[in-house]
Order: sequence, then C-alpha cells, then structure tokens
Amino acid sequence: MNDDTWRFVKKRTAADGAVYVSADGTRYRRTGGAELRAEAAFQRRIADLDYPVPQLLEEGFTDDGHYYVVEESLGDQTLHDRAVASLDGGRALADDVTDTVAQVGARLLRAQAAHVVQPTPGTLRQWLEGAGFTRNVFQENPDLDNTRTHAALDQALDRLATVPLVRGHLDYGLPNVLPAGVIDWQHHGLVPLGYDVLPALEIIAFKGGNKGYIASPGQRRRYLAALDDASLNTTGQPIAQNLGAYLLVKAMFFLALMRPTDPSRTDKYLKWQFRRHLFAKGLEQYERTGTVDTALFPGLEEFAAGHSAGDHP
Repeated sequence: MNDDTWRFVKKRTAADGAVYVSADGTRYRRTGGAELRAEAAFQRRIADLDYPVPQLLEEGFTDDGHYYVVEESLGDQTLHDRAVASLDGGRALADDVTDTVAQVGARLLRAQAAHVVQPTPGTLRQWLEGAGFTRNVFQENPDLDNTRTHAALDQALDRLATVPLVRGHLDYGLPNVLPAGVIDWQHHGLVPLGYDVLPALEIIAFKGGNKGYIASPGQRRRYLAALDDASLNTTGQPIAQNLGAYLLVKAMFFLALMRPTDPSRTDKYLKWQFRRHLFAKGLEQYERTGTVDTALFPGLEEFAAGHSAGDHP
C-alpha cells in the first residue's frame, strides 16, 4: 500500500494508532493493535447481519508491523458536524438532523433485534459494570459506593431482566452517526436492546452545553416514538420505557475518569463536580419515578454560577 495516497485525520482515541483518509475521500485507513483487530472482526460479523456499518475492504500489516484496516467511507460529515453547521446563532438542534438520527437509529435497532444473543448467567451485570465503568466511578467517588446507589442499579437490572441482549456499540451518539450508518465500533459488546439508540439525544445534556446544541422536548418525543415504532414492528414490544434505566447507567459512564489528579486544574474539578451533580439528580429522579428527565439538568455554565455562589457542593 502506498502511504502517500493517505492524508492523516487524527490519532485514535482510547487506543493506539491513527486514522487516515484516501485522496478521493472514499476510504478510511486505521492503524492499531490487538484492539483494532478485535474491532475489525466484530465489524465484519455485524456487517453480515445487516448492521448499518462501513464495509471492510482490506486489512494487513504495515512494514513496521502495525495492523491496519481499510474501510469504505460513509461520508465526511457526522450528524454532530451537521448539527453544529446548522446552528444559526442559537442552540436549537435542526429537525432534519433529529429525523436522520431517528432513521439511522431505527435501522440499527431493527438489525440488533433481528439477531438476539442468548445470555449467560451474569451477562447483564457484566454489561452494567462495563458500560457504567462502575469500578472506576466508585474508586474516584467512594462516597457513591453505597447502599442507595447499588439499590438503584439493582432496580435497573431487574427492570431490564427480560430485555433481549444484542451486539452493541456502547459509545453511540451523534459524533459516531452518519446518514449512511454508524462508525467507530471500538467499544463494542453485548447490550440490552435499545441501550445504544434510546439515549442518543438525552446524553447531549451530560456535555453541559459544550456540544453547542440541544434537542427540544418535542424532538426527543418524536425520536423515542420512532424507535418505539421500529421496535414494535420488529419485536412486538416498545422499548422507550427502559430509557430511565439506561440513563442511570449513562450518568455513571459520564462520571467515570473525571476526577482530576492535578488540584490546580480548577476547570477539570468543576467538570467533575458537574457530572457528580448530574448523577445525583438522575439517581434521585430514577428512585422517585423510574425515569430520568435530562431537561431538568442544568448546563455547565448554570452549574458553575451556582457552584460559585455556594448553591452546589
């Protein structure tokens, strides 16, 4: 392979290697190690199951021994990129973006539902611990490793006990979604049906406004209705009722790896406290109602103002 035909895009996140794009923009080349080989094997398998993913075109080893894969391009603009580009001085997410998110999410959901994986004992709890990074969260926040938190998580697992397990993305969101499909399956694994797609618009709130856009209540309702419709047509059952349990796990996910090690980094300390605040609000909501309403979450700037005023710990 002639490396001169590839333009560097970025280093890979949470793994060794880098991403390159072909001169004509039709292919991407990724380099890495054992993690990339596992991802490529998973991606080949789900492509055969009609998941909306890029087709792998080539794989091998570079002259210096690094593994690489070449895959088709699904386009040059993720739905996150499209959302940011469509902002016109405000923060409202464009309807065409949310409609496209719903279409892609429904495609993924139907493919997942058509290929259910039989669980083994403990599989659902393994998903919880991996998806929520619970070990890290409790190490960094030992005060949260308490009876109350574990009771809520156990309640969520009980609620999800009959939900089918499927092959999932585990890091699904607008930055990984294009109109033609879903990219970056690095963190793949078994998930309860709906865990990938249901929270896609809700998790924007965990960024605290840093993404630049927000979904309106009406957009969120239409999105969930579209996914419920896809699930009903595939499984005969709706799935939106599980969103609260999934968002409780997401609240842990977004709190993981947040505690700063440098006490002088007040910006990182603020973000850590912000995520702790969102977890506390989500936990209280879930205990009280079995749901989590991210519309009630403050933005980072609002939290920072309250934090400075002493309204938050």
